[in-house]
Amino acid sequence: MLSHERVWAAIDALAARYSLSASGLAKRAGLDSTAFNKSKRCSVDGRPRWPSTESLAKVIEATGSSLDEFLSLVDGEKEAASGGSRVPLIGFAQAGAGGFFTDAGFPVGQGWEMVDLPAAAREGSYALQVQGDSMLPLYRDGDVLIVEPETTVRKGDRVVVKTTGGEVMAKVLMRQSSEGVELLSLNPEHPLREIPAAEIDWIARIVWASQ
Repeated sequence: MLSHERVWAAIDALAARYSLSASGLAKRAGLDSTAFNKSKRCSVDGRPRWPSTESLAKVIEATGSSLDEFLSLVDGEKEAASGGSRVPLIGFAQAGAGGFFTDAGFPVGQGWEMVDLPAAAREGSYALQVQGDSMLPLYRDGDVLIVEPETTVRKGDRVVVKTTGGEVMAKVLMRQSSEGVELLSLNPEHPLREIPAAEIDWIARIVWASQ
């Protein structure tokens, strides 16, 4: 059943999924930064205040998610409160080796270590553990990145890219075309990368990070 509490919990979960606070999510959607504050969720007389359909549409568009994804968070609110989803944890070294992923970037096989997430995750999601300091200052050694292969990637998204040569990297997507991609390094000491489409094995969006 749709309830006031579940809708607001889904907004919080969507913000967390895209590494944002509730105010950060509102700002990204072009709304007032206080639009999703807890103090705004009830009127002065205590009556529940619901987010408008226009606000929800802007949030979905701004994050590149979908109505189905939002509704799954509404349905998964109880699951998230009791521990959330469990996804396989893969190291970057394993990600670069052959035989661990399908052509679409989904992990295969069994026996992975599992990690708990604070919110429901899409089927096929997995966690990548950062190794080394090549992603400083944004991600440190040991941080866990949650990756969703089925989520649409857009300019400005943080993504994980695997090349046909076995290199796996976390970057910011600056441009994508039929010819290839242009990637901005998270570490300012690393140069901009341009990778031809023929050399890309798969590309997937980072939707959350545990730091």
